[in-house]
Amino acid sequence: MRVIESFGNDVEVLENVWIPMSDGVRLAARVWLPQGASDQPVPAVLEYMPYRKRDFTRLRDEPLHHYFAGHGYAAIRLDVRGTGDSEGILRDEYLAQEQDDAEEAIAWIAEQPWCNGRVGMIGLSWAGFNALQVAARQPPALKAIITMCSTDDRYADDAHYKGGCLLNENLSWGAAFFSLNACPPDPEIVGEAWRAQWLERLEKNRLFPALWMRHPHRDDYWRHGSVCEDYSAIRCAVYAVGGWADGYVNAIPRLMAGLQAPRKALIGPWPHAFPHAAEPGPRIGFFQEAVRWWDYWLKGEDNGIMDEPRVRAWMEEWIAPAPRHDERPGRWVAESEWPSPRIRPRTWHLNVLSLGDRPDPEDRMRLRSPQTTGLRAGDFYGFGAEGDAPMDQRTDDGKSLVFDSDPLAEPVEILGAPVVTLDLACDKPVGYVIVRLNDVAPDGASGRVTYGVLNLTHREGHEDPAPLVPGERYRVSVPLNDMAYRFAPGHTIRLAVSSAYWPIIWPAPERAEMTLYTGISTLELPLRPPRPEDIQLPDFAPPERCPIPEHTILKTAEPERSIAVDLTNDETTYTAFGDAGDVGGAALARIEDIDLTLGSTMRRVFRIQEQDPLSAEAVIEQETSFQRGDWSVRIDARVRLSADAEHFFIQAILDAYEGGARVASREWNEAIPRLLL
Repeated sequence: MRVIESFGNDVEVLENVWIPMSDGVRLAARVWLPQGASDQPVPAVLEYMPYRKRDFTRLRDEPLHHYFAGHGYAAIRLDVRGTGDSEGILRDEYLAQEQDDAEEAIAWIAEQPWCNGRVGMIGLSWAGFNALQVAARQPPALKAIITMCSTDDRYADDAHYKGGCLLNENLSWGAAFFSLNACPPDPEIVGEAWRAQWLERLEKNRLFPALWMRHPHRDDYWRHGSVCEDYSAIRCAVYAVGGWADGYVNAIPRLMAGLQAPRKALIGPWPHAFPHAAEPGPRIGFFQEAVRWWDYWLKGEDNGIMDEPRVRAWMEEWIAPAPRHDERPGRWVAESEWPSPRIRPRTWHLNVLSLGDRPDPEDRMRLRSPQTTGLRAGDFYGFGAEGDAPMDQRTDDGKSLVFDSDPLAEPVEILGAPVVTLDLACDKPVGYVIVRLNDVAPDGASGRVTYGVLNLTHREGHEDPAPLVPGERYRVSVPLNDMAYRFAPGHTIRLAVSSAYWPIIWPAPERAEMTLYTGISTLELPLRPPRPEDIQLPDFAPPERCPIPEHTILKTAEPERSIAVDLTNDETTYTAFGDAGDVGGAALARIEDIDLTLGSTMRRVFRIQEQDPLSAEAVIEQETSFQRGDWSVRIDARVRLSADAEHFFIQAILDAYEGGARVASREWNEAIPRLLL
């Protein structure tokens, strides 16, 4: 990566600036200003999230925002109310209060002597979510946003539910958020009030996974903050960026189809990460691309960015499954419109153990997957770490019904969302169906291309699910995640259907048997014909960034990702351990310029027995620590989830330590009705 030291603009960094809210609460911001901005005001770019601008995100904030400031923008990194050094209490994700605060902050920024009144928002994940949500509020100064790895639909495509099934990511992310929300402000910023603020955060912290599990259907709770409810509310320009290895990629095609405002999309092979540093690559000069976007929309420079195709995507190709990949083979392709009129559906018929161009006479096959189906799935969304990508699917294929095409004589390229239509019956009132689209190489290796899941009680929608009538036949549609992929000649297209997918989703309460009707069930692939103009697409520049702040890694967390089988009780344990990704991939590191030692690790353990869905258990443990001189704080959090046929049971323990002495300890023990989960 090319490291740029200077851009012709010297930059002034304001370590902390208080932005006042109308209710008296002050939000904490770090600000980068081009020298002379107070005399010659510039546009501003805001990033707004709860991940602690002072420490947790310092190493990634500095290269980004210093770069923007070096290119003539005031860059602001703002802590959400109740997080980092901001005052107040954070009570949940994406609250109306968060959006109200953002509107006030944008108005404040636009009125500063160093700002010319034009503001953009940028963000990945949480900050990508609220960029969309704030854009829908139409604050006058907000002219454009870049939203990365985010969603337009908080129920259908977030870390909580997928296809009406409970994601185990709800527990993993919820436990991380639960721990984050218990962290203190920095005494060097807030002064002696830090301790009182910290104790109030500890006292008012919430067990977020339980909160979200009390909303298992798409109700008003999830509609709030889902901009898909009214795309027309967004009138500023939107650049939506993401990766095929991320859990949120489906939102990008929907935004391109639903928005009426100026819009543009970029989808690479990336996980939940910035495109300039993501693995797998290719990594691109994303900071330069962002500056092109800001130059057009905030400075009025006609640099041609809006003359380019609306959607640009990485067309992936086969690579043998492995724990991680530095690069993903493929090429850039583009579409000028979305939905593209060039893309046409091709229907394959699910015949007995085969995919065919024509249907065979109707037949039936029975399916009752072991509860351990899915152990090679990787994580719901990856960060590019060892083992978080899908591995060879043959073990999971062997626990599923598989339907194979003949080896392909010609390449097959898809761009969009495959859809599987199944005729089936289930012997229980609640059952799940999971569909994976795989690429099988001539040597037999099976790579997952995309997948979809459906809680069959949600067959008519997510608002008002209804139990199945055992034995009754239904026709259901299962959309798979959007994808761009090229199946090579000689390879086989495989569709694998299972009734369990652990540990991605929590199992159904009973081990259901399904009857799948072949000859009438189908797979529809969005075929994309070649586009000769793709070869003329300009290359992205190589990555640039400003230097990362000096830091010292004191302790690394040796990553663990393992599967252990206890043959005495038929229990399989899936364990993942590593740093929490906060400081340079270290379990313990010192950030030199603020003389702070920061530690963070997480362990995730998922247990289940092969034949018993009620044996499922998930445990998340996280430890976070801060130390500077005589000041030291540690937060230990443990969250456990189990269930019987009627209820989920969630327990949590949160212990907080100051100087080695425990200053707070809280416990939660809740039972939550399953409600067709």
